[in-house]
Order: sequence, then C-alpha cells, then structure tokens
Amino acid sequence: MADHKINRVALVGTGAVGSSYAFALMNQGVADELIMIDLNEDKAKGDVMDLNHGKVFAPSPAHIHFGSYEDCAEADIVVLCAGANQKPGETRLDLVEKNLNIFHTIVKDVMASGFDGIFLVATNPVDILTYATQRYSGLPKERVIGSGTILDTARFRFLLGDYFNVAPHNVHAYIIGEHGDSELPVYSCADVGGIPVLDLINRQEQYQKEDLDKIFTDVRDAAYKVINSKGSTYYGIAMGLVRITRAILHNENSILTVSALLDGEYDENNVYTGVPAVINRRGVRDILELNLTQEEQEHFKKSTKVIKDTLAPHFTEVKR
Repeated sequence: MADHKINRVALVGTGAVGSSYAFALMNQGVADELIMIDLNEDKAKGDVMDLNHGKVFAPSPAHIHFGSYEDCAEADIVVLCAGANQKPGETRLDLVEKNLNIFHTIVKDVMASGFDGIFLVATNPVDILTYATQRYSGLPKERVIGSGTILDTARFRFLLGDYFNVAPHNVHAYIIGEHGDSELPVYSCADVGGIPVLDLINRQEQYQKEDLDKIFTDVRDAAYKVINSKGSTYYGIAMGLVRITRAILHNENSILTVSALLDGEYDENNVYTGVPAVINRRGVRDILELNLTQEEQEHFKKSTKVIKDTLAPHFTEVKR
C-alpha cells in the first residue's frame, strides 16, 4: 500500500462526475493530495486551476495538480470516473461494450505504474465495470469497490424522510442489487428512528403501503428524470464517492451500500452488486447479509442474474 502519512487520491476522468467529485473532495477536506488525470489535458488542467483558485476557502489546503498514470504509483485510492455517459433513452447496461474497452486500457495503465491501493469505480454500468476492474487489475476483491447503490440508498432515505417528515439521517434503509432497473428496496429492514417502516405504515392511517411502491419507483427512475432534465447526474454520485473515500482514508468501519464481490454471501458467488458493507482503510472489511424476506431474496437473485447475464459474454468464468 502507498505511504499513509499523506492521503493521496488519483482521479481518472474529469468530466461532470469527476470534476464534481474533485470539488466535493476539496470542500470536505478529505484528502491531502488530488491528482487529476484525463485524456483531455486542457480540461483537466483547467479544473486544477479553477479548484486551486478556491483553495483559500477550503477547510484544508489540499495539493491539487494535473498528472499522468505514472502518478498513480503512490496513490491510496484511484477513482475511476472515465468513460461514456448515459444518454437520454439509454439504460446503464447500454454502455457495457464501449466502457469495457475503455477500462481495459485505463486499468492496465494504472497497474503499470506500480499502483497497490484501492480502486473506487463510479462509471456505469458500475457493477459490470467494477467486476472488470478487479479482473483486469488482479487486486484482491476487497480492494476493488464500486459506488454500487450508495446513491440509490441516499435517494431512498431522502424520499422516505420526506414522506414521514423526518430528517433523512434518521432513516435507515437500503437499496441493494444492480445499480439499475433490477435493484430492490429492503423494506423488511427499513426503519425510522428505530421504528420499522412497515410498522409505521400499519399504525397510522395517513400512511399507505401503496405509497411505498411509488417511493421505490421514484428512486429507481430518478436518474432518468435527472438526465432528461439536465443531461446527466453528477452532484449526488460525486458526494457519494466522497463519502466512500472518507470511510477508506479515515479508516471509519462505516456501513455503506457499495458494489462488492460476493463470495457465498446471499447465496451468490463471483458477482459484484450493491450490498451494505463495512468500509475501512483496507477497503471492504465485511459484507453484511441482511435478513431478507422470501420475496426480497427472489428479487435479489433476479437482479444478480441480470448482472451475470451481462457479464457472461465478456468473462468466461461467469456462470449465468
């Protein structure tokens, strides 16, 4: 692993998500050094200049500079935000072929530097590309993490908080599975201030179980609405990436819904998907197995099958 006296992050891809991540990372004072890498050197250098001009307002004076893949050698985390973006009318899975090709080159170049830290993948389809990153890099599974359903879970908590008129921080609930159309809400484990959501629904007349279906639909389809409105999503996922970065660099042992490689958990193997996991300086310390209902288990299995079916044409070791 890299020298931990300085928290170094290398960012590959300075598009809307990458630059938003850099902005949030600087404003939260999470890293000591940020290296920005992009094929479009002018864009990346412009971002570096712009961010440095605001450094006087940041909580800590992070060293932000333009770099190359060789600079990844001493990075603790390499964050991958490069690749083709989802366009209006496209699903995340539509991006598979082009982004697999892009990632094969990027990961090879990062590893050639001698990098021995943690990969954090944000590019869609994130479960597919996180799997590819682990295979291309050869790093241990705990050190290759995808953003998974961290944003879906944040949307879920926000909408549940709005529905019950409480702060989202006091809502504990997860979206698991594919970061995509087959994801699922785990209502059986959701609570507001320790009170199960399903109990609240049953106790009080103003709440209806049917409303939960609309809340989940709004979560699942949120990205499509944002993309149709402004072209792409980037603020929410950027802040989610910073949250994962903080958990790693600060050795927090925080539970976050990331894309992690299942190895027997949830009766699944050899598939990256969104699940609650304990995140610390070494990456994924543990995967939490939620006590799913029969219906939730079946939904989760269908979701992982979507991922496996997408992977299978590209990776022969994947069983559908």
